[in-house]
Amino acid sequence: MQQGSKAEFSKWRAFFWPIYKWELKKFVPMLGMFFFICLNYNLLRIFKDSMVVTAPKSGAEAIPFIKVWAILPSAILLTFVFTRLVNKFSREKVFYIMMMIFIAFFFLFTFFLYPMRDYLHPHELADRLQDFLPAGFKGLIAIFRNWTFTLFYVMSELWSTAIMTVLFWGFANEVTTVGEAKRYYGLLMIGANLASILAGQVSNWLSAFSYTASIPYGSSKWEQSVFLMTCVIIGSGVITISIFRWMNTHVILPVENARPASEKPPEKIKMSMRKNFSYLAKSKYLICIALIVLTYNIAINLVEVVWKNQINALYPDPNDFQAYMGHVTTLIGIVATFAAVFVTGNVIRCFSWTTSAMIPVVTMLITGVGFFAFVLFQDAPLISPLAIMAGVSPMALGLTLGSLQNVFARACKYTFFDATKEIAFIPLSNESKLKGKAAIDGVGSRLGKSGGSVIHQGLLLLFATVSASTPYVAAIFVVVLLVWLLSVVSLGKQFDTLVTNKSKLDISEEKPPKPTLLPAGQA
Repeated sequence: MQQGSKAEFSKWRAFFWPIYKWELKKFVPMLGMFFFICLNYNLLRIFKDSMVVTAPKSGAEAIPFIKVWAILPSAILLTFVFTRLVNKFSREKVFYIMMMIFIAFFFLFTFFLYPMRDYLHPHELADRLQDFLPAGFKGLIAIFRNWTFTLFYVMSELWSTAIMTVLFWGFANEVTTVGEAKRYYGLLMIGANLASILAGQVSNWLSAFSYTASIPYGSSKWEQSVFLMTCVIIGSGVITISIFRWMNTHVILPVENARPASEKPPEKIKMSMRKNFSYLAKSKYLICIALIVLTYNIAINLVEVVWKNQINALYPDPNDFQAYMGHVTTLIGIVATFAAVFVTGNVIRCFSWTTSAMIPVVTMLITGVGFFAFVLFQDAPLISPLAIMAGVSPMALGLTLGSLQNVFARACKYTFFDATKEIAFIPLSNESKLKGKAAIDGVGSRLGKSGGSVIHQGLLLLFATVSASTPYVAAIFVVVLLVWLLSVVSLGKQFDTLVTNKSKLDISEEKPPKPTLLPAGQA
């Protein structure tokens, strides 16, 4: 039966809900899983920044150092662990093991590391280091001084890579076809965006939460907010595992049992770190995907450090910082939900992959250049009158523009960027898909964020503050976006060729051509 939404759905059904009745058993659990995974992702994104940036003698300067010296090695280690687990266990067991690693950590942080932070943090040694090291090392010393917060930041960042990107999207790509993905993924993004709205509201509620002695945890409302937040995260993780288990027993397993006896089950794929990167290196297709992931993460990291530095300047209290981030997260969810309902799915179905994938680049370019231009020229004569008309200070107006940039950039990421990136993996063979995703998402995204952080780190060592290095950050930002744009164009041509020919790209079969032997005398 043809599954094209235009042919078999009414106009409004194709627009809002292009899902067949018999697909609900598979689609609804996937939507539920993605909702709770994204709920945790957004909560962690809010709290990790609030915890690290407002920590004692810390600031936004700590973020680049964390991403280079803590997150990148941890991502490589986690990818190594993941490849070993995939070699030894089934896909289902790997999902459970990875989820339990994160749930166990957040439990340990809540009931041991955070309550004992005053005894575990080496403030005296950090003070001595700060006395004789240059001012540009403030961020590096801060991640050492508040090492339990750094660990929380690392695990929060790895949640998006390990759970949301590698595990969930790897599972989704395995159980859906290209046709299903074009109808499913836009709606999955709506679930993710609703989770963003809920996370923002939960964060706002926790920031306004008053200390209560009835909760036997903490001595301030911030400490109790941390406790309640981690409880929500642990609960969402348990619910995600439960949904995944139900889906495997009631949806995936029946399909596997229905396979004819003569049909061999898929061969188990053996992976290694070296092979992951060798697959990536010899395929132009995977290199283009890697460049898209790399440049996006560099670009968003370059902007966010400058933006979060402004937030910390206006909202140094962790509850206020958290509240502001909660409002921004809610707005991201609202804008992204609107885009997912009315724009993303229909654009992906009606236009080419290249057109859909270009939208995040153009959005990032327009909003990013506007934000940097205002930050760099906020002392210009025209800026003060604009701020007075808006009823705020020039710094507050700049922060608002940075927040709007983050809202539109993130909204595009959660709709067009994620959907088009995952669709790009579908024309690959199962082996190439798994190994390519492990290399690109497990390490590639971390290299992107670390690349942006290396840039910030080097500039901080030279100029000591985020504000002084902003002009150079802006110039690098534009160059990165140009590379992203060219990668999208190149990948779009390859993707269209594969889909048009209805072929699967098996990268394991891509070998250098054998040299042609010429007759003697013609060499």
